[in-house]
Amino acid sequence: MDHIFEITDKTGRKIRLTKKQWTHITSPTSPHAYMTNYLEEIKETLINPDKMVNSLSDDQKVNYYKYYKKRERYLKNIVNYLNGNGFVISAYFVKSIN
Repeated sequence: MDHIFEITDKTGRKIRLTKKQWTHITSPTSPHAYMTNYLEEIKETLINPDKMVNSLSDDQKVNYYKYYKKRERYLKNIVNYLNGNGFVISAYFVKSIN
């Protein structure tokens, strides 16, 4: 198995987080290394986002946002869709939806 999880988002599309991308996101040298402790929140944001925003720069990318009160931030998951399959390419907390 080459992925950490596969879920179905609220629009019925399948999204995967690969082991390779998870290692990239949580690498000690990554600015998002703190995400190691937020795997369940990443899933929840994909399954039940507060808002989904299509990327302005790439029509194959969708940003999923969900507010987490304990962090006082939105979790932003960036998903790239290729041939109908979604892949998480990044995940991190932001102050606002953009």
